[in-house]
Amino acid sequence: MLDSYAVIGNPISHSKSPLIHKNFAQQAEQSMQYDALLAPLDGFEATVENFRQHGGKGMNVTVPFKLEAYRLATRLTERATIAQAVNTLKFKNDEILGDNTDGAGLVRDIECNLGIPIAEKRILLLGAGGAARGVILPLLQQNPSLLAIANRTPAKAVALQEQFNRYGNSIAGDFMHFSDAHFDIIINATSASLHDALPEIPAGVFAQATLAYDMMYRQEPTRFLKFAQQNGTHQIADGIGMLVEQAAESFLLWRGIRPQTKPVIAMLKSQI
Repeated sequence: MLDSYAVIGNPISHSKSPLIHKNFAQQAEQSMQYDALLAPLDGFEATVENFRQHGGKGMNVTVPFKLEAYRLATRLTERATIAQAVNTLKFKNDEILGDNTDGAGLVRDIECNLGIPIAEKRILLLGAGGAARGVILPLLQQNPSLLAIANRTPAKAVALQEQFNRYGNSIAGDFMHFSDAHFDIIINATSASLHDALPEIPAGVFAQATLAYDMMYRQEPTRFLKFAQQNGTHQIADGIGMLVEQAAESFLLWRGIRPQTKPVIAMLKSQI
């Protein structure tokens, strides 16, 4: 029998994970099956348990179940513990290992694929929800000179800054708080691009930026990326690379092999 893996979410039909992991398995010559599972909104735990009982080895977890996966795990990696969310599960005997590979995927995309080192850079992170929380520790572990967290509701940004401040130099405020500041890397972790909207960020922060990065991806550049480019940012990138790199982190956790990601990124971009 093939080792069985899956991505679980609601909705799930849009997921690129089966295509990504099929490519990973082929290039790494791994005998495995990877499916997409639609779980009822009130049936996440039951769906996971059924998958485990039928021999499932691991799962990727997407919206809206990352917090439930965090609570379900019997053991957590440090990055999952800090993020308080899980996007990868590994099953072994009675243990459910929970990990969060989002931040590692973002860092690898920026540094390895885009060729931009994070160390000593000034970073502006937009948003204070789950997407932002999942990437703060991996970003700080690369030793940027500053990580500024900006959010429409500043109290949420301040709460994150206080939680993570011991890991590196960070500050927080609302979007306009940084109107006179300049940054090297600006990352959009808000949900604005889902609605073709633009975070209320002052144009001046983009003037000296090397990179503007949107965790979302669309067929055309998002409004955020267009705005960044119009206001002086040298390079823009969407979240396709992060999507593939976080999947590669999951694959490494499950199979002990890090697959090549650049061919898969290129394949996805050509399809989108």
